[in-house]
Amino acid sequence: MRHFDLSPLYKSTVGFDRLASLFDSLAPLDGETPSYPPYNIERLGETEYRITMAVAGFKEEDLNIDVKENAVTIRGEQKSAENSAEYLHRGIATRAFERRFQLADHVEVKGAALENGLLHVDLVRELPEAMKPRSIKIVKSDTNGKAIADKS
Repeated sequence: MRHFDLSPLYKSTVGFDRLASLFDSLAPLDGETPSYPPYNIERLGETEYRITMAVAGFKEEDLNIDVKENAVTIRGEQKSAENSAEYLHRGIATRAFERRFQLADHVEVKGAALENGLLHVDLVRELPEAMKPRSIKIVKSDTNGKAIADKS
């Protein structure tokens, strides 16, 4: 089930037309979800998240992280095969990969670190001041219904 009919939502909402394209971009075209490399998505706090990806065999220079239009893309490709060993069994995958994660509004990538074969990408959700809840003081109004400035 790849397509969703969201037309009933359009009658009572504004600005959610992006939702349909988001659903389509998340659904894989061939019906299979890529499983390499494995990853976790953690919630570290109320506004902090971390993507941890298993990238054994990759060095910092083999990995690339790009952020564009509310998406973070992680690519890995080994530049050169320095080890010319003869393998009897090769179970550690070092094939090229690309993973893309859609980010919610106001989620930003704060940094990345490679540690013990795990790539950690730290994310933070930072709401602009205009979007944070605020209290409005109720004041007296004049006879026209306009607020009277408090002179104290």
